[in-house]
Amino acid sequence: MDRTELIVATAIILFIAFVLGWFSHWLVHRFTRVSKADLSEFERMSQELHEAEETRDQAITYLQQRESELTSQLAQTEAELRAAMEGVREARLEAEELRAYIEKISQGK
Repeated sequence: MDRTELIVATAIILFIAFVLGWFSHWLVHRFTRVSKADLSEFERMSQELHEAEETRDQAITYLQQRESELTSQLAQTEAELRAAMEGVREARLEAEELRAYIEKISQGK
């Protein structure tokens, strides 16, 4: 094999390598290409996700406000209950005193 044949053989091998590389690149590009329909679908999904996140944030804010209101209402109700229980306790003591007074008067006659 002389020098010219070696150069031609090397050129053919390099050309075949180039063609195989180009073909493999074309195949990869062909199968991984994103179509316009896919892009519009991604855009729609992105918009829906954004709206869902906003709705979630609004729901969390509403629930926090409602929890705060209910906690406040519960504290107020508990305070009213304590006051009512104290009033009942005082009324019982007063009723006991009145019974004792009535019994004392009844026994005195």
